[in-house]
Amino acid sequence: MTAAVAPMAPFDLIIFGGTGDLALRKLLPALFHRYVDGQIVAGTRIFGLARDAQSDEAYRGRVREALQQVLLEDPRAPAALDAFLGLLHYRRLDLSAEAGWAELAAELADEARARVFYLAVGPALFGSVGERLRAAGLAGANTRVVVEKPIGHDLASAVAINDALGQVFDERQIYRIDHYLGKETVQNLIALRFGNALFEPLWKAEHIDHVQITVAETVGLERRAGYYDGSGALRDMVQNHLLQLLCLVAMEPPASLAADAIRDEKLKVLRALRPIENGSAAQLTVRGQYRAGAVEGRPVPGYLEELGRNDSRTETFVALKAEVRNWRWSGVPFYLRTGKRLAERMSEIVVNFRRVPHSIFDGLGDSAALAPNQLVIRLQPDEGVKLWLMNKVPGPGGLRLRRVPMDLSFAETFGGRQPEAYERLLMDVVRGNPMLFMRRDEVEAAWAWIDPIRAAWEKSGDAPKPYTAGSWGPSAAVALIERDGRTWHEDAG
Repeated sequence: MTAAVAPMAPFDLIIFGGTGDLALRKLLPALFHRYVDGQIVAGTRIFGLARDAQSDEAYRGRVREALQQVLLEDPRAPAALDAFLGLLHYRRLDLSAEAGWAELAAELADEARARVFYLAVGPALFGSVGERLRAAGLAGANTRVVVEKPIGHDLASAVAINDALGQVFDERQIYRIDHYLGKETVQNLIALRFGNALFEPLWKAEHIDHVQITVAETVGLERRAGYYDGSGALRDMVQNHLLQLLCLVAMEPPASLAADAIRDEKLKVLRALRPIENGSAAQLTVRGQYRAGAVEGRPVPGYLEELGRNDSRTETFVALKAEVRNWRWSGVPFYLRTGKRLAERMSEIVVNFRRVPHSIFDGLGDSAALAPNQLVIRLQPDEGVKLWLMNKVPGPGGLRLRRVPMDLSFAETFGGRQPEAYERLLMDVVRGNPMLFMRRDEVEAAWAWIDPIRAAWEKSGDAPKPYTAGSWGPSAAVALIERDGRTWHEDAG
């Protein structure tokens, strides 16, 4: 079963960096899916902008190759391909030069339609591109600008980027994208919490023991060596993806689904996080760097071998223990971990409830041991929700208990293809809905919490702890949670 989608009025979408990896691997396939589903209609124009010279037809040929996987997945796609490619246009534009901007402005003169500029370029260029758009008369009321992470590399640089964008665009026009917020399961967390009477009364310290958030990757550097070695897992993943997930778990009920109502509550969570600084970073954080090992049955090199350097102290793994200092969450730890070259590709949120206050099943043997309830929200690869409960094993022979899941698989329950995150997010930009995008103060509050952790690591001078590729990270990450009498979640089936 596929949900019906309403066609959108024709719009213009302009991708700076239109020949880059993000455009060809994520953005254009997402737009093609929306076209196949009937949400993007004739009259829409999609422009790819880059420095090299090529014709529209040559660009469409490159995009055709990039869409091959989509053509294999969806039987409707081949018939729609040529019409979609007809929406595409290529324009040569050097962001550092004066030429080409006036011509672009002339093509985009219709200010009545939505006009989206996607800045799939480095953050150092965000401000200058904004200035050139303003100088060309392209920063009008119907303009939206989308910027990818990282929004800076620390608080000061994030403020500078936000200031530069804010001099050209109103805050309502700036869409700071985090593709994790476009995942169906992440959005379903809002429905799960606030659309059901079952969970919200229990969503507090009296009933929840702790929360785990894991974002694990099996890949290494791929084609991101230059960026990643200057960033590391803390900046690349924790500052945005993991903190956004934490906010959605921990935030208070918003007054409505209005974008600022939700973003106000997320901001309160970020500001309530207990600081992790010099005195506590060694106890509350672990950083690691992978060594050679085996992932998915094949040998892989270590980080330093992939990088081609022996002196890098960039972390490829982070685990930390966070605390939200408010009445709802007082005393409830949030354990976060993320890393590259781990044992499995998966992203999940695990809400661990407290044990029942008194067991009436004592004396019934080991099978009666009461395991705490768990709510497991799986973001990838198999999106779904599991609620782990204690249940009686059917049959005679006494009251025997077993821990079993109530399993909601999105693929099995709703059928059809599950849209990718960028599909929803791009359409939300076009329709002017910023709910799933980060506001300026959110970004800066996240950096204000992250910066002291980075500073404490640098002050300590300790190198990241090594871990074998294909494992779950350094042993210190296990110790981080087990010294509290807890353990990292592993799906039991």
